[in-house]
Amino acid sequence: MSLAAESPSPSPSSSSGSDDFAALLDSELELASAVDSASPDDPSTSLTGSDDEEDDDDEDDDEDVVVEVEAAEQSSTKRCKVEVQHQDRGTIIRPDEDAIEGSSQNAQNKICPPHPGFFGGLCFRCGKRQDEEDVPGVAFGYVHKGLRLGTSEMDRLRGSDLKNLLRERKLILILDLDHTLINSTKLHDISAAENNLGIQTAASKDDPNRSLFTLEGMQMLTKLRPFVRKFLKEASTMFEMYIYTMGDKAYAIEIAKLLDPRNVYFDSKVISNSDCTQRHQKGLDMVLGAESVAVILDDTEYVWQKHKENLILMERYHYFASSCRQFGFSVKSLSELMQDERGIDGALATILDVLKRIHTIFFDSAVETALSSRDVRQVIKGVRQEVLEGCKLVFSRVFPSKSIPQDQFIWKMAEQLGAICCTDLDSTITHVVTVDLGTDKSRWAVANDKFLVHPRWIEASNFRWHRQPEEDFPVKVKKKEKDKENDVAAASTGKENDVAAVTTGKESDVAASAATAGPADS
Repeated sequence: MSLAAESPSPSPSSSSGSDDFAALLDSELELASAVDSASPDDPSTSLTGSDDEEDDDDEDDDEDVVVEVEAAEQSSTKRCKVEVQHQDRGTIIRPDEDAIEGSSQNAQNKICPPHPGFFGGLCFRCGKRQDEEDVPGVAFGYVHKGLRLGTSEMDRLRGSDLKNLLRERKLILILDLDHTLINSTKLHDISAAENNLGIQTAASKDDPNRSLFTLEGMQMLTKLRPFVRKFLKEASTMFEMYIYTMGDKAYAIEIAKLLDPRNVYFDSKVISNSDCTQRHQKGLDMVLGAESVAVILDDTEYVWQKHKENLILMERYHYFASSCRQFGFSVKSLSELMQDERGIDGALATILDVLKRIHTIFFDSAVETALSSRDVRQVIKGVRQEVLEGCKLVFSRVFPSKSIPQDQFIWKMAEQLGAICCTDLDSTITHVVTVDLGTDKSRWAVANDKFLVHPRWIEASNFRWHRQPEEDFPVKVKKKEKDKENDVAAASTGKENDVAAVTTGKESDVAASAATAGPADS
């Protein structure tokens, strides 16, 4: 995020100076009530006085006055001068550029309302105190407590940030925490097996390369996902990164320290549940960056109802036993198995390759469209549609009865991956997706040498952004069907044995009769 205005010669450094902006603005606003000065360029506020006073006014001309605004308070006129230096970019942050460029008379024409925003309860253009009528806008508490911006100011900042990002060949990356970059558990949720394996002791080891940590103040353990450090390092060269979690602020900050101990990736760009403008929903309205350059990594789709086109859905990271239980998996966790995801070709490594491709297509494609007019959502859509391109699917006993197939999640997912989905069989079908080997469509697939795959094949291809080998997702015979087949086989074997026994008995009776019978009459 950048709160800096556009500069003709920007620094190539990251745009992460929001803390500098907020701290300095806070300081200036505290001093504003004590400042009572006038601009020498503004004849309407010229003061008569001695020659010494005029000399003092001349010396004031040398000061970098960024914003001069007029506020009526207690029947006297006061001038507030606010100068904000954005250190990371080397540019000046200006609440309203038009009001400060040109003569002070032009600046005077820029009046409130509407107010561009408030800081510490004061409008940072006119100095007016915020009241109930001034509530509209968005609070950016993660940038600095007490900062609220209006729509026009947010649009201005996003437009300025877009230009700076594109100059630096960067996009925006929004990162979820739990099950995406990490997995956490409460200490009281640790399983007996995990305790027996000494998981808490392992988390307490003083090893700079460890990935398991204890959050003492929160009574939690946190496990970093394999490859996460390399992921962040390489992603930071292509993206300006935010953390966006539905967790609490204190928790989010602690995890940010684990992921970014030197504070080089996120700075103050850590958004938590208290910052959200809608309950149980995440939104890009909290990000001071353009939606057209924002990429989201999250394991949960429904929290991004308004921004699904920006979303890359992550495969969930379940390390602890409590995580498996939470999502209904009755299997041993990775921690209990003393195993972990693979790093070099795991989920984050796979997505990093996807992000590199998206970045390359956005900036280096042969399209003649201006960078500022390009949209990363179209790039994501295009890359995704290549995954199952050329596949034509038909589903069998995958959806609930009487449901509309086209409305089902797995159907929509397949289409987003570039597959053509059908309800009827024909010779052009390439795959039958099913969980049941006994259906007519399943038997047709086998008879016609078509791929017969489990629905998880589509899900895996979606998470991996690559068509997965069909042989890794076979349709297995269900247990009940196996038992049925075994019963049929047993019954058939029993009948054969009975027939054999009856036949043998008859043959024995015949033989016995022949042995006891006398010679035939001649």
